[in-house]
Amino acid sequence: MTLAATELCLRAAAVTLLLVLAVSMFADFRNVLAGRLVIAFALGTAAHAVTASIGAGEPISIWHAPLIAISTGDIVVFWLFTRALFDDAFVLRWWHGLIWAAVVTFSFVNCMWIAPSGHAQAAITTVNLLTLVFIALAVAQTIGSWSADLVERRRRVRVFIVAASALYGGMNALLQIAYAGSRVTVEWANLLNAGVLAAIVAGITWAMMRVDGTDLFAAPVEPVIANAQQPAAMEEAADQKLVNALMRLMADERIYRQDNVTIGTLATRLRIPEYRLRRLINQRLGYRNFNVFLNNHRIEEAKAALADPAQAEVPVITIAMDAGFQSLGPFNRAFKATTGVTPTEYRKLKATAA
Repeated sequence: MTLAATELCLRAAAVTLLLVLAVSMFADFRNVLAGRLVIAFALGTAAHAVTASIGAGEPISIWHAPLIAISTGDIVVFWLFTRALFDDAFVLRWWHGLIWAAVVTFSFVNCMWIAPSGHAQAAITTVNLLTLVFIALAVAQTIGSWSADLVERRRRVRVFIVAASALYGGMNALLQIAYAGSRVTVEWANLLNAGVLAAIVAGITWAMMRVDGTDLFAAPVEPVIANAQQPAAMEEAADQKLVNALMRLMADERIYRQDNVTIGTLATRLRIPEYRLRRLINQRLGYRNFNVFLNNHRIEEAKAALADPAQAEVPVITIAMDAGFQSLGPFNRAFKATTGVTPTEYRKLKATAA
């Protein structure tokens, strides 16, 4: 079998797996943001598998250029996917769509006018440097939110998904930049590119199919602090003891007020391994993210302060800082996401009710 034929088979295998993944996600998780982004990411990657080429190839046709543009925009979808997959509170904003549209438009203009005008090397280099930027953002997002993730199976699979995707994306971008000035198609590089893509797509598909979908894509649920008061008969005695100790730290010592509280901080105070505390907060208290767990306690304290007539003149930012928030913006967003109203509106509602 020739190199070209082998490459074609690998591309076809990658596209088939990606379409299977997209159909599976559509059937089960089309109503969940992370699920919809997986579908978009899979379809964008399929477009990449069809169009990716290292070195010079045939002149880009009018029907080929949109596929390349969508393939380029897929890196923005990948970045958004990593945010939605590992942050249950993440919501798409209008400017996310604007970023995607800008990248797609820029890629299309590159294909149709900039590259054909004799600036192919600059066009290819610019697009792939942009790709590396979004890969870096996705990796940074994953690293930054790693410690706060309480879902053990999701913690394991997320590293593989992001690392594998970033590895391929980075390799492809560097190959594109290295051969941007080449006047011939580099067959060995294209075969390597197609082989690595097919292997990674197969690995990601296998990993996502093995993990319980509710771990990856569960709709956000509102945690209930009162879970700590459930009868001991419903929980193992050892876990119940730890739950009670944890809730004393939160209610009596208000440890959530401290700066830079981490799950390691609480685990040290409770004298247990971090993995056990993650499992405890996730499985016993119903939280999927450690920051949500902390913020829920902070917001409960803020709600009590805002409803207190004796604190009617205390500035909202003072209440937020006293509860453990570092600035007003995150407090306002977290408060509205929990209560449906801003802190100021909540204070007015309570004052009116009184």
